[in-house]
Amino acid sequence: MSGAATDDPVAARSAALAGFFTGVMRRQVRRNFRALRMARPGLPDLPAQAPLILYANHPSWWDPAVFIVLADALFPARPGFGPMDADALERYRFMRRIGIFGVDRGTRAGAARFLRTGAHVLADPTRMLWITGQGNFTDARARPVHLQPGVAHLVARVPGAVAVPLALEYPFWSEKKPEALVAFGAPVKAAGRRARALATVLDHALEATQDDLAERAVARDPAGFVRLLGGRAGVGGPYGAWLAFRAMLSGRSRDPDHLPEPGRPS
Repeated sequence: MSGAATDDPVAARSAALAGFFTGVMRRQVRRNFRALRMARPGLPDLPAQAPLILYANHPSWWDPAVFIVLADALFPARPGFGPMDADALERYRFMRRIGIFGVDRGTRAGAARFLRTGAHVLADPTRMLWITGQGNFTDARARPVHLQPGVAHLVARVPGAVAVPLALEYPFWSEKKPEALVAFGAPVKAAGRRARALATVLDHALEATQDDLAERAVARDPAGFVRLLGGRAGVGGPYGAWLAFRAMLSGRSRDPDHLPEPGRPS
């Protein structure tokens, strides 16, 4: 593949490699989290033929992996793309083949490239872009929420673009592994706003979505979520074996969770 082609994420992306990498990320999320849960009611109503920009807070290294699993579970027919620090992408060049493109952060040239490449990706209304809009790792409870200005400029630039706020948290509940929690907010359109005014709307929409997810995370109630992907439950080792033995003696089936899932006996 030529250098020019690798600069074009649409031309560089391989559906087969993207599918393979999705399987890898599903296994990693399943192995490292108790569950991936989406806050009810789930996805908002979204137009079938509109370029989508999913913009999220950035609490963890796990965010891109969760993006990949969510894209497969919720948007299987939409090819997904996303920006990444150009220096980091040089170390993981294979990621160009799954829809990742490099951006030089903190420079005018990098900002221009992000807008140019993002608009190119979204020229096809069946594609979507996943962005950690804060730029740097930021605690999920930090307020106020501020996005990098490029997000608003891109939404304003792409005709018909729909921006969807996505909140992410990874709290520990009742198990030894954390939960991966996500919540979608109300979609935002440019509606004739200039980028500066639109940036305020996008900030507030994401902050409201994060506040909603924070309340649900504190409540620790699985009934408020749809479980998209389940991991391993309970504890292992001698204690886990003892609990299984006790359940067998009592004639009951053992639920390995300390906090049972909705619809399962406690």
